[in-house]
Amino acid sequence: MLRNIPPILSPDLLHSLRAMGHGDEIVIADANFPATALGSRCHRLDGVSATDVLDAVLRVMPLDSFVPDPALVMEVVDDPDAVPPIVAEFQAITIATADNPATLGRLERFAFYDRAKTAFAIVQTGETRLYGNILLKKGVIGT
Repeated sequence: MLRNIPPILSPDLLHSLRAMGHGDEIVIADANFPATALGSRCHRLDGVSATDVLDAVLRVMPLDSFVPDPALVMEVVDDPDAVPPIVAEFQAITIATADNPATLGRLERFAFYDRAKTAFAIVQTGETRLYGNILLKKGVIGT
């Protein structure tokens, strides 16, 4: 056991978070997301919500402060201005927990998939709410 590490972060996921460098990206995805097909590193956290995973990840990983959109969500198909309830929760968690609170950017569905293909890792959660997907860019820990 370790202190101050959220217990839902598995050993393999902690390894990926630690191995990531500045500018690397990680996707936290809902249960419908094609994580295994898109990502070479897929961590499964079945039964855990995407919001809980986001909170846990942001407690240990710095969010990039050198880019305008260090956190991106998937736009709603045919309604890009819509804000699903889970996206509003993602925003609240990012503001409350991230070391670099940021307004969430948005990507069209297929652009999000393309970006996920190049992510360092994808975390497949048990999230059943639609559009429960967020991409995070790792930052640096200042002195």
